[in-house]
Amino acid sequence: MPQSPIRKLVPFAEQAVKDGKSIYYLNIGQPDIKTPKTAIDAVKNSDIDVLAYSRSEGSETYRQKICKYYSKHYINVTHNDIVVTTGGSEALLFAFGSVMDVDDEIIIPEPFYANYNGFSIASGVKVVPVISKIEDNFALPPIEEFEKLITPKTKAILICNPGNPTGYLYSKEEIQKLAAIVKKYDLFLISDEVYREFVYDNHTHYSIMQENGLENHAIVVDSVSKRYSMCGARVGCLVSKNKTVIDTVLKFAQARLSPPTLAQIASEAALETPQSYFDDVVKEYVERRNTLVTELQKIEGIKVAKPKGAFYCIAELPIKNSDNFAKWLLENFDIDGKTIMVAPAAGFYSTPGVGLNQIRIAYVLKKESLIKAVNILKEALKVYKD
Repeated sequence: MPQSPIRKLVPFAEQAVKDGKSIYYLNIGQPDIKTPKTAIDAVKNSDIDVLAYSRSEGSETYRQKICKYYSKHYINVTHNDIVVTTGGSEALLFAFGSVMDVDDEIIIPEPFYANYNGFSIASGVKVVPVISKIEDNFALPPIEEFEKLITPKTKAILICNPGNPTGYLYSKEEIQKLAAIVKKYDLFLISDEVYREFVYDNHTHYSIMQENGLENHAIVVDSVSKRYSMCGARVGCLVSKNKTVIDTVLKFAQARLSPPTLAQIASEAALETPQSYFDDVVKEYVERRNTLVTELQKIEGIKVAKPKGAFYCIAELPIKNSDNFAKWLLENFDIDGKTIMVAPAAGFYSTPGVGLNQIRIAYVLKKESLIKAVNILKEALKVYKD
């Protein structure tokens, strides 16, 4: 299993704190937005006497309410098309295990969420990357590049929309190009849509579940973690209209018994969150994104892609190795006792040697903190030697 590029620097950060430094954490997508009070109160006010197993596929009332949530986003599914999982992570593992056997292949545009590497290794599956470029703002690579990579072992294409770590939002036209190729070669199209709400600049999110003719091909991975700032709940779901896929996923769900009961109660209550909550959150993230990108663009030698969604961006730095740089920031650099923690981007690629001079920044801090953090980055680059 590979180390997480997001979490592997934690020991260095802990030592920095012990040494008296304070850290601006730009490395992990842990929102500082408050969890909806309705979700917290639902757990506090629960009158459960026995904290029992739920159904393996998740409680029926919760799944029915998820369907209502999806209908607001023009996605028409029934509760039988949904399996509740222990976070989006388990949904991804279940998807990999259900549609691929050992040594099968999955094509993923890179850079991609680092744990896709881990999930593929855990499933004995080979990731076949197709590179998207910072010069193109990490748009979908030409569909011909996907077609070149398809072999008899290819079983699926996986996208994250909007993307982690790039913040790129795939257009309806790009989704339709992917839909055409998976139908042509009878593949699955897996879409990680956990950042669906976080879309900016008057763009709209187009789900693969909205595309006609993909009923047997489309698998959506979803989660409450980012949507409601409930990362610790560990509740997600897998959605597909393909009954054989759902039946197979359910076998994996039965093997792990059930998703967490209290967290499902919180997640069900969170579905009552008003649209105004998301409007305020999106407005805040747009301001943070604009602040971060503007400040980064002031630094000579930095190249940055402007995100259309999620709350991450990739920055290319005038250095050779961001792993070494990230450690150096924690061990050897500070301004008035303050430093920053970033995520080296090479771990978001599976192609060796790519992304070595890039970092992922999560803009989950307030604007004032982002400005101070970028200033630390600017001053650090003045003195850092590879």
